[in-house]
Amino acid sequence: MDLIAPRIFCVGTHHKTGTLWMRAVFRRLAEALGLEFRNTFPTSTSDEIPDRVRVVLTSWSSSFSAELLARADVRVLHLIRDPRDVLLSGMRYHLRAAPEGERFLHTPRSRLGGATYQQHLNALDGVEAKLLFEMRGKHAETVSEMVAWDYGRANTIECRYEDLMADTEGRAFARHLRDLGLPEPEVSLGARVFWEQSLFGGLAPEEQRSDRVRTHVEDGRVAQWRQALPASVARTYAEEFGEALVHLGYEDHPTRWLNEVRHAA
Repeated sequence: MDLIAPRIFCVGTHHKTGTLWMRAVFRRLAEALGLEFRNTFPTSTSDEIPDRVRVVLTSWSSSFSAELLARADVRVLHLIRDPRDVLLSGMRYHLRAAPEGERFLHTPRSRLGGATYQQHLNALDGVEAKLLFEMRGKHAETVSEMVAWDYGRANTIECRYEDLMADTEGRAFARHLRDLGLPEPEVSLGARVFWEQSLFGGLAPEEQRSDRVRTHVEDGRVAQWRQALPASVARTYAEEFGEALVHLGYEDHPTRWLNEVRHAA
């Protein structure tokens, strides 16, 4: 594919991989630069994109249409996170998340005897049972999305949540913005916005975080799984998702990482 000057910037994340973070960064950057900012869905087509203006499109499941991704004037920033931390973050969040934006948690399900996902999760006894339910529920969908993504697109910048959390000076993020095709003054602005909207930066003080951020983000640290994932759950996880960890580049073997779990037997 011949790459031309970008006009459409797609920002793709997955559930609990930094979605709220990236949406805040790019929304504020778009506002400052006078760019259009829209959420997009698998059914969205090029016909819905404004003509002759630059636009930022976000998708919290990285479900951009094939037609959109194939456009020569599109650049993509795609973000993933260690699935084991996604599991821990997702389970904690799903225990309390409100219906706004998370309708799937509050819809009665026949296979759960009429209970909602959240009600069933809260009724389970113990963190192990809760994690196992989450693992085979929303978490399985999220891992499937990350594994199914095409990591070989020439117009895509691949990022990891862990790398961005370590990017406290915004240098890596600035490189990503350059690769997206933003000119240098916009890159400098984007790096500043990135710091302002980061837990290690402008949002480090608790009082600077909005209610929505406090609800979504209980603990944004990386590699939480080493301390917080129970050994029994980790062993099951390795059996069911170990290959996904290898595929995504977080491990070089499906099970060897079990020795790093704090409570490994």
